[in-house]
Amino acid sequence: MPPPPTSPVTPTAEGDPRRWLVLGVLCVNLVLIVAAVSSTNVALPTLARPDTLNASQTGLQWIVDAYAIVFAGLLLPAGAIGDRFGRKGALQAGLAVFALASLVAAFSGSTGPLIGARAVAGLGAALIMPTTLSILTNVFPPHERARAIGIWAGFAGAGGALGPLVGGFVLTHFWWGSVFLINVVIGAIALVAGGIVVPTSKDPERSPLDPVGSALSMVGFGGFLFAVIEAPERGWGDPLVVGAFVLAAVLLVGFVRWERGLRVPMLDISLFRVTRFATGTLTIAMAFFSLFGMLFLATQYFQYVRGDSPLVAGLALVPNALAMLFWAPRSERVVQRIGARRTVALGLGLHATGFVLFSFAGQDTPYALAGLALLVIGTGSGLAMAPTTSMIMAAVPMNRAGMGSAVNDTAREVGGAAGIAVLGSILATRYRAGLGSLLDRLPGPVAELVDRGVGQALDVAAGQGGAQGAALADAARASFVDAMALTLRIGALTAFVTAGLVLWFLRREAVARTTRAAEPAIAPVD
Repeated sequence: MPPPPTSPVTPTAEGDPRRWLVLGVLCVNLVLIVAAVSSTNVALPTLARPDTLNASQTGLQWIVDAYAIVFAGLLLPAGAIGDRFGRKGALQAGLAVFALASLVAAFSGSTGPLIGARAVAGLGAALIMPTTLSILTNVFPPHERARAIGIWAGFAGAGGALGPLVGGFVLTHFWWGSVFLINVVIGAIALVAGGIVVPTSKDPERSPLDPVGSALSMVGFGGFLFAVIEAPERGWGDPLVVGAFVLAAVLLVGFVRWERGLRVPMLDISLFRVTRFATGTLTIAMAFFSLFGMLFLATQYFQYVRGDSPLVAGLALVPNALAMLFWAPRSERVVQRIGARRTVALGLGLHATGFVLFSFAGQDTPYALAGLALLVIGTGSGLAMAPTTSMIMAAVPMNRAGMGSAVNDTAREVGGAAGIAVLGSILATRYRAGLGSLLDRLPGPVAELVDRGVGQALDVAAGQGGAQGAALADAARASFVDAMALTLRIGALTAFVTAGLVLWFLRREAVARTTRAAEPAIAPVD
């Protein structure tokens, strides 16, 4: 007889009898919280309209950033909470918080309550994400774990690309609040399903709480994300940005020193001496650095340069999501043939190649080029991300699975936020340079709007009309395309460099497994 859903689970050679159903529920949770970022991005132009919330540019930025900062800042303590008190309880609590916050967001009457609701939703998401992976590693037997992690990684990557599709669809048919209300519906379904089929597990040693470490990591990572998010708008040399970077550095160094002094730390710093763990963490961070940066550019390219609607722009990203969903679960087969080291490097190489292909997309380029590029990027991402997640989880004791999952997820979120900020800054700088003397010929307030980005420039051009407006629109689109090409090639370079680092650091590894050191090996690195 299978154990009841509420009983603690000890991994066995057979695994939980409902493990594939459990995985399905966990993936729904995962896509829900990942897509909550990208689907909101699609709604921002609507939220800025006077007939909705009339949100300012700063308000729009914080509608997105409040979620991201709280989400990433709380991942490490949230993973520890799941390990200590029970992963199912943490998952269900996170879902309830996320759904209720999304309900408040859907019916917010002004920007302030919406930002607050998004921050609370980030708290719920932080409880959800690490528990999905830690539950997965506990319900699957060693010989199936790599495939299960591959499926999880595929949905983790695809969620970012699926968000604009879902957001575009609901905005086309319903009012702006539906972008958040759909989270309530899906969250309620996932809450019920999780209560029925998901078993619980926790660290039998009941590791002590670490309030000091939690505070240091929360404020440290939160400060870092605040700095990288604000830097493109304020400037990298702005005193507030520099101060946030300095504060984050001091707190994170303090966090490392504090954790080293604990008998049972929230984050075992010594794990970063394990080559696979450190390399896997770096790879996840850099892969999402380029991937999230690309998605940030791609949505603007499809809507502003090609003139697609939000729904069509979301559909344009589908090849990326489908490729990740297809290849991530199948990466295990590639690992069996050529080893994890070469599989990850191959994936990053394809990831970078797709960026280079995308950099040749222009105003009049057929969609086929961008679609092919997105397909190649998704293929590479799927091949690279699943084995790296497996490397991270394989280095962590089973009873501390929440810690390993939280490290994986923190690297993902911090890397993604940094990618949007850094690549977005490069895009903005090149875009302004491309406009050149055109800005000097425009009146001050108009030039300031055009300088902010291609979307604002097209709004100004539409207001001007005639030949002058058409010329401004053409110049803005051309400048954006040029800036996008440079930015994508820089993103490709980061992926190529990361592939080289993977080959270098893992060159002496004898095996790369998705299981613990005591479990049977799966595939050689080389």
